Amino acid sequence: MRIALFSDVHANLPAFEAMLTDLESRKPDMIYCLGDLIGYNVWPNEIIEIIRQRGIAALAGNHDLKVRQLITTPDCLHESGKNYAYHLVSPGNRIYLLTLPRHIRLECQMNNDKLNIVLAHGSTRSIDEYILEDLDERYVLDLMTEAKTDILCVGHSHKSYHRIIRQADTYKHVINIGSVGKPKDGNPMGSYVILNMIEDSNLKAKENIEVEFCRFVYNVERAAKAIEDSPLPNKFADMLRKAY
Repeated sequence: MRIALFSDVHANLPAFEAMLTDLESRKPDMIYCLGDLIGYNVWPNEIIEIIRQRGIAALAGNHDLKVRQLITTPDCLHESGKNYAYHLVSPGNRIYLLTLPRHIRLECQMNNDKLNIVLAHGSTRSIDEYILEDLDERYVLDLMTEAKTDILCVGHSHKSYHRIIRQADTYKHVINIGSVGKPKDGNPMGSYVILNMIEDSNLKAKENIEVEFCRFVYNVERAAKAIEDSPLPNKFADMLRKAY
């Protein structure tokens, strides 16, 4: 079973379209979005509509929840600043974002093992928490025990990694899937993950969970120019070009 996971699109339509093209060539069995569809760019409604039309299961990210109690007036669409990105979201799409779940749990039966996979934006404790690659091992294991998960997949930091932690005679996996529309690892190419649950996948073999980090080229300059032509801060365009 091949599970595609992506996150942190941040209203970057050129990146999102390029990711979908790349994804279609890999033919995953399931697709999940781990949140942050909006913010930082000018195409939030286009992103949301594609997600909804394709029936892609999605989580809420911290930026998605910024539309809560957001009051938009005609003047808001002419004022400069980062909040312009949230005012662009249509009323119907705001309702959609605010009804998204915070976590998704998948249970896979592989051979004699039951593997629990939990998808979260930040962490299972907080939508804003960063589960970074060097986070204290004990803390991570406690969090995963609390969440009753063997494989924890997150976004939020925009930096991808696969961390394997041994616990007694089993292995736990933490996977950050990076960012489709706003990478922060110095590489402007978009990022997503294919999680391959192979026939022999189990908790006692370290390498039996296959994680493929997929990078793809997109028109960065188109996305950056759209920001510069809008009331959004120009520094958001620089962030795309330099991936920081």
